[in-house]
Amino acid sequence: MKLTPKKQAFVDACRAAGLASPAKRSDLVAVANSMGQKYAPAWIVQNDDLRHDRGWFIVPGLDDTGVVIDSPETAAAVDAAAARMGEALVPKGNDAPVAELSAIRGMTAGATSLVPDRLKTYVSWGHHDTVETVIKSGLFAPMYVTGLSGNGKTTMVMQACANLKRECFRVNITSATDEDDLLGGFRLINGETVWQDGPVVNAMRRGAVLLLDEIDLGTHLMMCLQSVLEGKGIYLKKINEWVQPAAGFTIFATANTKGKGSDDGRFAGTNIMNEAMLDRFDWTLEQEYAPKSTEKKILLKKMKSLGCEDKDFAGRLTEWADMIRRAFREGAIDEIITTRRLENVVKAFAIFQSRETAIDMALNRFDDDTKVAFRDFYAKLDDTIDTSVDTSTLDPSTVMYLDTSFSQKDEVKNRGAKWDDQRRKWHITAEAVHLDPDFWNQFNPTAAETSPF
Repeated sequence: MKLTPKKQAFVDACRAAGLASPAKRSDLVAVANSMGQKYAPAWIVQNDDLRHDRGWFIVPGLDDTGVVIDSPETAAAVDAAAARMGEALVPKGNDAPVAELSAIRGMTAGATSLVPDRLKTYVSWGHHDTVETVIKSGLFAPMYVTGLSGNGKTTMVMQACANLKRECFRVNITSATDEDDLLGGFRLINGETVWQDGPVVNAMRRGAVLLLDEIDLGTHLMMCLQSVLEGKGIYLKKINEWVQPAAGFTIFATANTKGKGSDDGRFAGTNIMNEAMLDRFDWTLEQEYAPKSTEKKILLKKMKSLGCEDKDFAGRLTEWADMIRRAFREGAIDEIITTRRLENVVKAFAIFQSRETAIDMALNRFDDDTKVAFRDFYAKLDDTIDTSVDTSTLDPSTVMYLDTSFSQKDEVKNRGAKWDDQRRKWHITAEAVHLDPDFWNQFNPTAAETSPF
C-alpha cells in the first residue's frame, strides 16, 4: 500500500507511541487524539483487508524493521508525536523509539490503553445507568459522587467506562496532591529534562474520563483545576501551551463527604472544600448501599468466582448488614458493615471454608465491644455459629444483656442478674459471664455499649 504523507504521518506517530501491528482500535484512537483527530483513521478501521480480528487492525508500514522518514512533513509528525508522548526528539533518518513503561513515566506513557477491565462479579444498580448515560453522551458534565465508604462509588464509574470501552484516568487524591501531580512537570528521563503531562492533561488530550478519587482529601492546591472543571481547557504556564480537551472528556469525583468535612471523625483527613470548586460540578449523586436483593447478587457472584457459592450464607450476610445499617442510621451504633466488608467475608469463607472464621476475621478491625456485639447479632441469624462469648478482652464491668423467656427469669435472677426496666431485659456483667460461661452463654449475652438492639 502506497501511503500518502498524511497516512504516513499517522503510521509514524503510531511507531513513536510504541504500537505494533496489529493494533487495538482504542490505541489507534489514542494516537489519533494525540494528533488532534477525534477518531481512528477510516482508511484503517473501515478497510476489511486490514481487519485482523475483532477490535484489532493491521497498520501498513508498522513493523519491527522501523519506519523510514523520507519527508520533512513526516519527520515533523514523528517529532511532535514523540514530544507529546514524553520521548526525546528523534533525529532524522533514525528509527522512532518504542515507548516503554517505567516507575517514573507511569501507566500513561506511550499509548497504553487505560480502559478498565470488566469485572465478572460486578452488578450494576443505583446510579450506574446515569453515569453511563453521561459518559455515552460525549458532553462535558463533571459529576460529584458522594456516599459512605465501601458502597461501590469508584467501581461504578470504572465499570461504566469498561462497558463503554472508554479510557479512565483514576487519580487518588491526598492532602499532598498538587499542580505538579495533576497537570504535569519536568522529569529527568535518560539524562534529559523532559516535560511530562500529568493525568489530568493526558485525560484531556485523549478525550478520556478523569476520575478524582477521594477528592475531599485534597487541599487548596487543587484549585489549579478550576478552568478544567469548566471544560475550557488549561494553560500550562511552564511550557507555554494551551491544552483544549478532546471530545468526550469529562470528570467524575468521588468522596465520603459533600466537601464540608467530617464532624464525627469517621473520615479522618477530609477537608472543607472550596465552594467555588464544588460549584463547578454540574450534579451531585448520593450513593447509598445496595438494596438487600442487589447486595445478595453481588455476594453470590463473588462466591461463584471464588468457587464457594452458598445462597443461604449470602442471604444471612445481607440481612445482617442491612439491620446494622438501619441501627447506624438511627444513631444506635457508631459502626457499619460495608459491601466491601461483606466481600471480605466471602473471600475469607473461600479460603477457610468456615462461616465462623470468615465472620471473625472480618470483624477484627472493630473495637472489642463492637466486635462482640456484631458477632453475637450474626450468631442469632445463623445457628451454625458458636454463640459463646469470649469476655476475656472486655472490661469486667461491661453490661451484658440476656435473651431470656419469662419462665427463665427466676433462674437468672438467682444467679445475680438484674432487671433493666427501660430495655425490658435482664443483664449481668462481663466478669460474671467470664466466671461461669457455660451457664450464661445459653442466654446469648450481648455487650450493651454497641449492641444494635
